[in-house]
Amino acid sequence: MPQNKVEKGFELLDQCVTLMQGSLNSTFIDSYIEVAGNLVNNYQVQVQDGLPNAETATKLTELYTEFKNLDLAKEERRKVTQLVLLKGTMAEPLQPNHQLTPDSLGFLFVYLAEQLLGDDKRLTLLDLTAGMGNLMMTVMTNLELAGYKVWGTGVDVDDTLLTITALNSQILEQEIQLFHQDSLQNLLLEPSDFAIADLPIGYYPDDENAQNFVTGVAEGHSYAHHLLMEQSMAYVKGGGFGVFLVPSNFLETEQADKIKEWITDKVYLQGILQLPTALFKNKDSRKSIIIIQNHGEESRQAKEVLLADVPSLKDAQQMQQFFKEVSEWKNKNLN
Repeated sequence: MPQNKVEKGFELLDQCVTLMQGSLNSTFIDSYIEVAGNLVNNYQVQVQDGLPNAETATKLTELYTEFKNLDLAKEERRKVTQLVLLKGTMAEPLQPNHQLTPDSLGFLFVYLAEQLLGDDKRLTLLDLTAGMGNLMMTVMTNLELAGYKVWGTGVDVDDTLLTITALNSQILEQEIQLFHQDSLQNLLLEPSDFAIADLPIGYYPDDENAQNFVTGVAEGHSYAHHLLMEQSMAYVKGGGFGVFLVPSNFLETEQADKIKEWITDKVYLQGILQLPTALFKNKDSRKSIIIIQNHGEESRQAKEVLLADVPSLKDAQQMQQFFKEVSEWKNKNLN
């Protein structure tokens, strides 16, 4: 069976990163950044202090030309970069909060965004936990395929991850503005239409700043994922939505009272979608997707909160039934 363009693109880009890594004797991430920078710089190999060596540079040039000539569409380019990053970070594991959001979950975010967005096809998208950008770019490229014009804003405290996002956004020719800072400090951002995040799980070390949030606890460290959800919705327009990946037990932890207070007073919790157990190593690591809506002139608490178990993502028939149920819920509760 002949290779499709994504498979060929993956093979070529993976060869490039492997060659670069061998020549520079560097980590996968640093080698990926070098290669991505070359692609952005008109497919030109950048040589510094004799590295990569002449033989490697010649081979890279040939591979870059072959990759360019594939003429990949935007979503094909995204899939290629994601597959290469996925392979590389499996060989050199990252901490859990830095790992890529898998496409299977990204496409659920896309579907929910299409259901929740109004008729306006012009959209500003916010991700305060941008990381390597795969979730944001999955949502952006696929909404564009559905006829939307999307502008993205991403924030992250990790400059290496943000460099990857910046380079990949240029490879994909996506309109994304990126900010390297603590997402929980004051942000000079205009309110967005829609927020997304694969929230990092853990504690936020700045206890003083955490006191500025409803979800901040009086003593000890506050949950970063609670604070980031609150901060995300603070930069979403009135009546706008946020879709977040959170621990399934987020309403049952020792800090649950604070997140419940925020939900009760400041926003509407419109939906909780329990993801399949097969996606997670154990029960304790299980996650859900939740739908939050800001108060606004036309927004209100849904008469019936969407509570659903997402079926196996490999079962097309069950997924179609799930999509039908979500659509029916939206028509009854949000229109």
